[in-house]
Amino acid sequence: MSDVSQEELVVLLDESGQPCGTAPKATVHHESTPLHLAFSCWLFDTAGEQVLLTRRAAAKRTWPLVWTNSFCGHPAPDEAVDEAVRRRAGDELGVRLGELHLELPDFRYTARMADGVSENEVCPVYTATLGNDPVPDPAEVDSFVWVPWSTLFAAVADDPERYSPWMRLQLPLLAAKRGG
Repeated sequence: MSDVSQEELVVLLDESGQPCGTAPKATVHHESTPLHLAFSCWLFDTAGEQVLLTRRAAAKRTWPLVWTNSFCGHPAPDEAVDEAVRRRAGDELGVRLGELHLELPDFRYTARMADGVSENEVCPVYTATLGNDPVPDPAEVDSFVWVPWSTLFAAVADDPERYSPWMRLQLPLLAAKRGG
């Protein structure tokens, strides 16, 4: 049984991307967010034709109620990133993942919300397949939808502010890796 009172820590990184400390997740996202380690994961149906998008819960510190890729998170200190992806899949979406694919190992971005809160992450991007609907944690996910990969670019182009900035940046890079 895990200790729910244990504070979740994120891994801080120096400018070369090397770990240089930790900070409580609850305090790391602000106007001067330090560079830290994260990840993103995109879940596709078993045919590879649809992608699961989630709408972030209203209580999220960054980009609440915005649509994004399937899920994101932060590895704990000394936790392998792929293990963190699997952990968050269960915690956030109530699913177990099969094979993971590291698609964009060096993805890094910064983004600032209108209120000044920013993201500043080295964020490897993974894909996996999922053969069923998730059962999301409402503290993490407001809602979800399966979207045809072939129409996602047009949807994002029509209303980009509905989507997280990291999703908008990852989408063309992931498409190039997937061949369209």
